[in-house]
Amino acid sequence: MCSKTFYDMTNVPEVEYHPFEPFLPEGAVVLFLGSFPPQPKRWCMEFYYPNWLNDFWRVCGLVFYGDRDHFVVAGEKRFDLPRIRVFCTGKGIALFDTATAVRRLKDNASDKFLEVVEPTDITALLGRIPSCSAVVTTGQKATDVLTDRYGCEAPAVGESVAIRIGGKELRFFRMPSTSRAYPLSLEKKAAAYRRLFVALRLVD
Repeated sequence: MCSKTFYDMTNVPEVEYHPFEPFLPEGAVVLFLGSFPPQPKRWCMEFYYPNWLNDFWRVCGLVFYGDRDHFVVAGEKRFDLPRIRVFCTGKGIALFDTATAVRRLKDNASDKFLEVVEPTDITALLGRIPSCSAVVTTGQKATDVLTDRYGCEAPAVGESVAIRIGGKELRFFRMPSTSRAYPLSLEKKAAAYRRLFVALRLVD
């Protein structure tokens, strides 16, 4: 006689699908990969690193323009999306995330409580930007997903290793998270990112 096991699905979080299209400008030389966007209630714009309390665009402002507020709309708590898009296109910076579908195990923006349901097909993304020579992860979850998928060792934070994706060899940089939960000052994060952009010859 067979017994049946019934699972209570009432408390299983819904699957969320990525809200943004990959940003893949022609001639992109580097692909930045985060984990997954926060919930829309935490956005100040509809683009990557949309949380006002995430310092990714402040770091870029410091590195490229010496001004943490270069990408901030004056007098408002939001980033200047048109300026950001022009900047990324001009520098050859592509953006997406390592997951295209997730479950949030808690109602917050922490990567610790993200369950990856569908990892991103990074090989396919890179096929759309053939000039890309480097991939960059901007947090622990993104790093874990990438290393699990491609079977490589994670570099130390701020360092890089060679990685082979889809038959192509690239540099894989692991950078400090720009979330304020990551215990490093804005200036020290900017210094780490400056070294990355110097290595990519995007800044002197």
